[in-house]
Amino acid sequence: MGIPMSKDTFSDADALPDSLPAPDQRELRNAFGRFATGVCVVTTRDADGAPVGVTVNSFSALSLSPPLVLWCLAETALSRAAFEQAERFAVNVLSAHQHEVSKNFATSRADKFRNQVWTPGLGDVPLLGGTLARFECRRSSLLAKGDHLLFVGRVERFSYDDGNPLLFSAGQYGEMARALSE
Repeated sequence: MGIPMSKDTFSDADALPDSLPAPDQRELRNAFGRFATGVCVVTTRDADGAPVGVTVNSFSALSLSPPLVLWCLAETALSRAAFEQAERFAVNVLSAHQHEVSKNFATSRADKFRNQVWTPGLGDVPLLGGTLARFECRRSSLLAKGDHLLFVGRVERFSYDDGNPLLFSAGQYGEMARALSE
């Protein structure tokens, strides 16, 4: 049994005042898309033990002490039930050469793990090969907010490698050209 979903006591704070029109969702999405993000695949196991994964760009470090991360999943995601019931998940930070992996896990296909290199991590959660970083987490909390679910996980184990991250901005994949110096 997973950790119950948190009830948000501040939900009225998100409501727009009646005097403000709701923003155009397509234009708002376009504006959000101007923020370049890294790309991750979050993985878990469903109730039957089958591997489940989804591409996200909503990952963020939350706290060093305790070590916490967060990520978001659309309420309409086909993998919602699997992640809601799961006590553990892994965040796999993709490297610049893994845009096909990102595309694969962004689909609704049932066989996303076919032809993917992965190993079992804590709780038998899939860890993808070739990634820049892996965070193996136990779910700490789950919050319904707007049209998404926000997952917070306590990092129990992590690893990382050198390389360039896969980036996403304005609907396109990219990579860092070079690091800027002071």
